Parts: sequence; structure tokens; C-alpha cells
Amino acid sequence: MSKRSKRQTKRRKSQAKKRQKRMVQVTATEAVKETTDDLDQRTEVSISELQAIIERAQKQPLSEQEGQMLLSVSQTLQYLTSELDKKRVSIARLKKLLFGASTEKLDNLTDKDSQDDPKDAPNQDSDPPDDETKKKKKTKGHGRNGADAYTGAEIVKVSHEMLKPGDPCPDCIKGTVYQCKIPGRIIRVTGQAPLAAKIYELQKLRCNLCGKIFTATLPKEAGPDKYNAESIGIMALLKYGTGVPFNRLEQLQGNLGIPLAASTQWDTLSDHEYVFVPVYDALTVAAAQGKIVHNDDTAMRVIESATLEKIQINGKDASDRKGIFTSGIVSICNGYRIAMFFTGHKHAGENLADVLKHRASELSAPIQMSDALSRNVPKAFETLMANCLAHGRRNFVDVYKNFPSECQHVLESLAQVYKHDAIARQYSLSDDDRLYLHQVESGPVMKALKDWMSDQLESKKVEPNSGLGEAITYMLKHWKELTLFLRQAGAPLDNNICERALKKAILHRKNSYCYKTGNGARVGDMFMSLIHTCELNKINSLTYLTELQKHAEAIASSPADWLPWNYQKMLSQSQATGNG
Repeated sequence: MSKRSKRQTKRRKSQAKKRQKRMVQVTATEAVKETTDDLDQRTEVSISELQAIIERAQKQPLSEQEGQMLLSVSQTLQYLTSELDKKRVSIARLKKLLFGASTEKLDNLTDKDSQDDPKDAPNQDSDPPDDETKKKKKTKGHGRNGADAYTGAEIVKVSHEMLKPGDPCPDCIKGTVYQCKIPGRIIRVTGQAPLAAKIYELQKLRCNLCGKIFTATLPKEAGPDKYNAESIGIMALLKYGTGVPFNRLEQLQGNLGIPLAASTQWDTLSDHEYVFVPVYDALTVAAAQGKIVHNDDTAMRVIESATLEKIQINGKDASDRKGIFTSGIVSICNGYRIAMFFTGHKHAGENLADVLKHRASELSAPIQMSDALSRNVPKAFETLMANCLAHGRRNFVDVYKNFPSECQHVLESLAQVYKHDAIARQYSLSDDDRLYLHQVESGPVMKALKDWMSDQLESKKVEPNSGLGEAITYMLKHWKELTLFLRQAGAPLDNNICERALKKAILHRKNSYCYKTGNGARVGDMFMSLIHTCELNKINSLTYLTELQKHAEAIASSPADWLPWNYQKMLSQSQATGNG
């Protein structure tokens, strides 16, 4: 054999090996099972097994099992090839086909590659996108935080080592230097343990004659307690604000040489509960006065569920309930946002009813935003019911793959409504102006969408029991509540703010798995409510929890004056009178 032939043979073998390496584990997918009756179970074939079968096929007939295996492989390849040809999918599209979209955004649901195929295009009359729209929009900013973002940082003022305002300029000599309004700012970030400790070694002197011991006085800054107000605030913030379990913080502190047992953390927080309870109660009363209340709940677990408070519903004992939930309530009152959490056997509507018991009688019924579940409604109180438009939208997102053109029509219509709402926020429109904007711009869009959905069902263009039919039925059934924003000033579009608030409880559930007792759940609800209310109003929650402990006596007499948005005024008054 010539050298050239050897090189060609070697090259062919090398290419074959590379192709085999690129082939991942070949699997008969679920989609193939739906289209073929011969495959009864998932078949997995490694590259080495497949290669051995092919080699044996050249020498002897294959067994029935080996033939079935090759058939499965060929059917899998045939299915993927047909999908690639039919959909003209890219790798991203193929991932979306197999695993679903990562978010519910319309851009992630729409297959831009399939727009080239007239059969797959949702809007055949639309103009092709130009080069500018194809370009990915760059995010503003450089991703780094400026000095203004470090609101909790200590500020160290550094004077010029040679000059002061009013001195002659050392450069031109004729001029005079003055102080600039904006100083130069350099940021230095230091590392430290979540909880630090100091050991005060007090000198002891002993008389050699009488034996009396004289001990140095503890400095005033040491304070009377082992755990100061800041350390207790940090424990609460880590546990109930960021979801760090007690045992995880114990491990971290142990590695840093400052031991802090999980049991000590709980005992410390529960011992200081009395400081925060009055403010928590005042926060509940303030939440009851809200113009808009959002509510929903999520599942929770309490190990010793018998320690939960027994509940009465409509005067009847409901202690036989087994389900445990954490209800989230976000109330918007006088421009402030108040987050409340309640864990127990009660549903979100029943917990909202407990809050609304504190509502002033002269106030009109609040706007209530939730999903369409009946358990979210407070049966004993009248509210202006609004349902979450995002929940209705999600039903179409779930069936987008099966009904792309119909679902895209709905999603694009709802996108216009959200665009108008974003404009109202951008220009800080009043509730009445926002209502007028939606009535003029969003009203015709929603009417056309309702007519289209009704026609889909009445003309039998859509099977009512299909995924699309059920999504349309849900929207039409709750249309009045879903479109309250077109009739009532201030009515929100969705319940997203409450969904985000419930992530606090979900984060705790994922990291700590559960509460141990009903008392632990009650303490957790209290701290979560205070911490998340601070976050919603852009208030430093650590500073707030610290100051509450330092002014426990003043809080006990007037807790409503120490809510997150007005406590700084009380601090100023205390400092002015010398009581701070």
C-alpha cells in the first residue's frame, strides 16, 4: 500500500473516531415512544455497545434484541432529524424543545429561527426585522457599584496633608484654593465575620496582706449584655431575611474562631421577642388600613404541628385541618408597603380577614389582589376583588408549544397592557391618570382580546377541554376581576409583589426545611414581616432592628411611632432631648 493510501486510511479512521466521540449516549426519547408502538421502555445504548453490534452485523445475523436496539437508535435519529428539518431549529431551540423555556418572557417562548418558515410564523404579514432590531440590546451601566450604593459603609474624611480652603494655589501662586462640593471617593472593602467578639481582660490586683482583690472596671462601650443589639439584629437578618439556617451560621462562626451554637441563636432571638412584638402588632394595624391588599399562600411544614394555635372558623372548631401554610399579605397604605406573614392552618383569605378586623370602620372596602382561588377571599369582609393577570397569562405560556400562533396573539395583547402600565410608572402618573391611560389605550386591546377568545369557543375553533380551551375559559370566567384595572383607580395588574414576598418563606423552607414548633413559626413570621417591610421601603433592616432594641422602653409606650418609615424621626427627637 502506498504512503498516500495509508494516509487516507489513517485520516478516515481518525475522522470516524472523532464522530464517535462527538456522539453522546443515544437515547430513544419519549417523543419517539409516542410515535412508535414497538418501543415499550427507554433504551440506552453506549457508543462501545453500538460499535460492537455493528461489527457483529458484518459477520453474522443479529439477535432480536440487538435488532430492536438498532431500530430504537434509528427511530431516535429519524425523529430528531425530522424536527430539525421541520422547525429549522437551532441548538437553543432544540434545548427549549426538550427542556422548555427558562422564563415566561415572550422572547424566550417565540422561536426566532422558525420565523423563516411561513407555516410556523405567527404573523405572516409582519415585516422582516431589520439589522438594528436583530442586535441584542446592551444593558446600561458597567456592572460596578458607585460609592453612593454603599449606604452602610463607614465614611472616613481625609483632609489634604498640605492645603486647606483659602490657601494660595501652589501651582499658579496667584489663585486661591476652595473646597469642591463633591469629594474624591475611594472604596476599600474589608472582610469580617458575621458576628465578631471582643474579650476584655480586666486587670486584677490582690493585696498580699488581707487578700482582697481589686478588679478593673469594665469599659462603658462593652455594654451590659454578652450579645449586643447589632449581633441580635444580624442573627435575625441572616436567619429570616436571607435564609441562613442556625446550624449553618454555627458552622461558619466555628470556622472563624467565634463559636455560636444554633441553640444559643434561637434562645437569644426568642428572649428579645418582647421588644419587637409591639411594633409587629402596630404593623398589623397599619396594614389593615391599606388601600390595596395583596395576598396568597405557600405550603409550609411545622414538625410539632400540635403546637400550632387551634383555629375557629365561623364559630366551628377546625382543628382537624392537616395542611399548614404561610400566608403572605402585602398592603399598600399611604405610599408605604407593608409585608405580613402568618404560618398555620389558616388559608390566605382567613388570615387577611384577621388583619382586616383592625380596619377603621369609616374606610371604604380595599382593593384585594390575588389569584382566583376561593380560599384567598376573606369571607367576612367586603373587598373589591381583582385577579392576577399574570396567572391568566401563565396558562397560555404553558400550552404555547402546542398552540403557538393562538397563544402568541394573547401574549402580545397582554404585552401592550403591561407596556401602558410601565409608561404610567415611568411618568409617575396619579391613580386617576393611570386609570384614564388604561381605559383609552388598554381598554380596546382587552375588548378585542375578549371578543377573539369568545369567538374561539363559540365557533368551535378550539376544543374546550384542550389546554388552550381551558386557558381561554379561565380568562373569560374571571374577566371582571382580571380587568378591574380598567374600572377602578389604583387597581394593580397582577399579584407579583406578593409572590416575591412569599419567596422569603420559600427561601426559609428550602434552606431550613421547616419550623420545629408553632412558637418558632410565630417568631419567624414576626421577623420576616419586619425585615421585608424594611426592604420594600428601602430602609436598612439591620439598623432598624438594632434601634428598636436600644429604645425598647419608648417603643412599649408608643409602638406606632416606631414603624420603619417614621422611626428615624423618633430617633432625632430622642437625641434632641438627650435620651438617645
